[in-house]
Amino acid sequence: YKVGVKNIVIPGTDIETSKNAVEIAEKYDGIYAAVGIHPHHANVGADFMSAHLQEIEKLITYPKVVAIGEVGLDKHEYQNTKYEKYVVDNQFINAQKALLTEQIKLAITYKKSLILHNREAKKEILEALIKPAVAKALAGKAVFHCCEPDFELLNFAIKYHIYIGVDGDVTFNQEKQEFIKKVPLDLLVLETDSPYLLPRPPRKPACWRCGRSELLRSKKAYPNKPENIKIIAKFIAQLCGQPVDLIKEKTTENAKKLFFCNLIYGFGATKTGEKQLQQKQGPLNMNAFVNQLQLPK
Repeated sequence: YKVGVKNIVIPGTDIETSKNAVEIAEKYDGIYAAVGIHPHHANVGADFMSAHLQEIEKLITYPKVVAIGEVGLDKHEYQNTKYEKYVVDNQFINAQKALLTEQIKLAITYKKSLILHNREAKKEILEALIKPAVAKALAGKAVFHCCEPDFELLNFAIKYHIYIGVDGDVTFNQEKQEFIKKVPLDLLVLETDSPYLLPRPPRKPACWRCGRSELLRSKKAYPNKPENIKIIAKFIAQLCGQPVDLIKEKTTENAKKLFFCNLIYGFGATKTGEKQLQQKQGPLNMNAFVNQLQLPK
C-alpha cells in the first residue's frame, strides 16, 4: 500500500499454490486469488487430474477468488522442471487441451475471469477459444497473460475482447515493445509475474551480464516485486507517448472490469469487493508464484 499498489491478484499454478493464494487473499484486504492448474502439470493421468479439478472447483467458491488461472497451453521444452520425464508430445498436448477445456467450463459456470497462459501454442489455444459459446462467454472476461508478441493473437483479442497482459519484459524486449504499441489501450492490463520478469531499471548490473539460465535463477537474488508495476506503467507511457497517469488510470480500469465485476454483481459478492472496485488509486497488479509474494506489513 505504501508504494501505491492497492490491489493484487495472485494466480495459482497447481492445487498447492491455488490454496496458498486463497489463504493469503482471505487474510489481507486488497488481495484476491485466482485458482487453476498450469499446463505444465497436465500429464499426471486422467484420474489424478479429475481429482485436481474437483479441488479447484471447491476453491472457486471462496468469495475472494476472482478468476481461473493460470491455465492454458504450453509447447515449450523446459530444461528445469520437477518432472523426470517431461516430453512435449501429442499425448501431453492433448492432456493440456483437455485440462484447459475443463477449466474454461469452470470459468463459465462460476462466472469467473480466465487468466490464459500461452507459450508456443497459438494455433491450439485459439482453436479452444474460437468456439462461439466460449468466445461469447469469455468476452471481456479473459486475459492473455504475458502475451506473446504475435499479431494474430492481438487481432483475435480485439475481435473477441480479450485483454492483453504486459509484464516487465517489455522494458528489454524490442519485439514486445513494437507489439504493445499496437494494443488498444482499452485492452491493456499490467502484470509483474513476480518473482520473474524483473523490469530493466531495477536490475543489478551483474544480473544483466549473465546468460538466460542464470538470469532465471537470479530471481532469488533479485526477485521481482509487486511495486515494480509502476516501472512498467512508466515505460509503456514513454513507449506510447502517453501521460503515465493515463496509463495507470486506463489499465487499472481495465483490470477492475476484468476481475472485479463478477465479484460484486455475480458469484461471491462481498462488501469488500465493492469497496475495492470503487477505489480509484493505484494500479492493479497480477502477481504469480504465490509462495514468494512479499506480503504487506
